[in-house]
Amino acid sequence: MDIRRPNRIVRSYTQRLVGSPAQVFPLLCPVREADWIDGWDPLLVISETGVAEPGCVFVTAAQPADAVWVITRHDPDAGVVEMLKLSPGVTVCNLRIELVATATGCDAHVSYEHTSLGPAGDAFVADFTAEYYEQFMRDWEARLNHYLSTGRRLGLPGR
Repeated sequence: MDIRRPNRIVRSYTQRLVGSPAQVFPLLCPVREADWIDGWDPLLVISETGVAEPGCVFVTAAQPADAVWVITRHDPDAGVVEMLKLSPGVTVCNLRIELVATATGCDAHVSYEHTSLGPAGDAFVADFTAEYYEQFMRDWEARLNHYLSTGRRLGLPGR
């Protein structure tokens, strides 16, 4: 039996969004993300309702193997969605998003916890810097706010 201490990184960020929790929550979905993220295209979505729900499973393209996501909590009333992402041979990730109403929309508290599964995961954890995460969150925030404000996706540079 091989028991190791975890090589883990946790990053959190609060996005300021121009939509209410009721407007934002449905967009935190493997299907609806295609509405506001240019190029988002899961390979497979397994869902009773066709959108996010507890137990929904979806697969996204990744290297060295496709990533498998499972929605472990989907609570619109509390504004909380949690997902487990398995990137085989790389990492296991817990993603938690909590929406809190504000006077101008809502705050989205977004937390990623990546645990390495080996050498490729060690490299991933090392590269998941605070600077990288902040840029990732700011891009996500800008895309979501653009969609909430205009009803259109913000294109990728050059598109």
